[in-house]
Amino acid sequence: MLGVCLPSATHVSRASRRPTGAKLALKPLHVWGIRIRLQVALRYRDLALFDLALDSKLRGCDLLALRVRDVLSAAGLKSRVMILQRKTGRPVQFEITEQTRRSLGAWLEAKDLKAEDWLFPSRSKPGAHLGVRQYARLVDRWVTLVGLDPAQYGTHSLRRTKVSLLYKKTGNLRACQLLMGHTKLESTVRYLGVEVDDALALSESLEL
Repeated sequence: MLGVCLPSATHVSRASRRPTGAKLALKPLHVWGIRIRLQVALRYRDLALFDLALDSKLRGCDLLALRVRDVLSAAGLKSRVMILQRKTGRPVQFEITEQTRRSLGAWLEAKDLKAEDWLFPSRSKPGAHLGVRQYARLVDRWVTLVGLDPAQYGTHSLRRTKVSLLYKKTGNLRACQLLMGHTKLESTVRYLGVEVDDALALSESLEL
């Protein structure tokens, strides 16, 4: 549009270039801070949910719909899981790290859940699983524990934390796409807020 002055790209901060409404990913320092506080408080459910949210990178609706049998086999807690995403109907795989297996094991032992039970059952609605709104409230409490502004973080912060770190470390968008379960690479680019600056920085790091 003529007559409208747009700010130069060099004067736009990285934070302001995030996709509209996008929540910030957690930094490793935040992750460990939240984890330690939940451990000290013996919040077995919260710790298991927090750790699995980071590992799985699932949307809240898919994470909360997991049953015990999805993560537990006759041989013990699984190291890899595959589910069908509700939004896309496509399968996605995720890892369960040793840290998460420990927290899940403590939660399952404390709650004495059976294979067909919801992994995170509702405390107020018998037969139902934890609701998305309650999950969002828990995330607000967790980030507040380490002095973060809950307005800047949310359930998607946990979904994007690992892939954001992976992208910064490797620049591998295809790997991030697979982990997020996106059908199109463009969705991953938008979700991570990849910019031309990022591509140039990656290119500059290569010497021929």
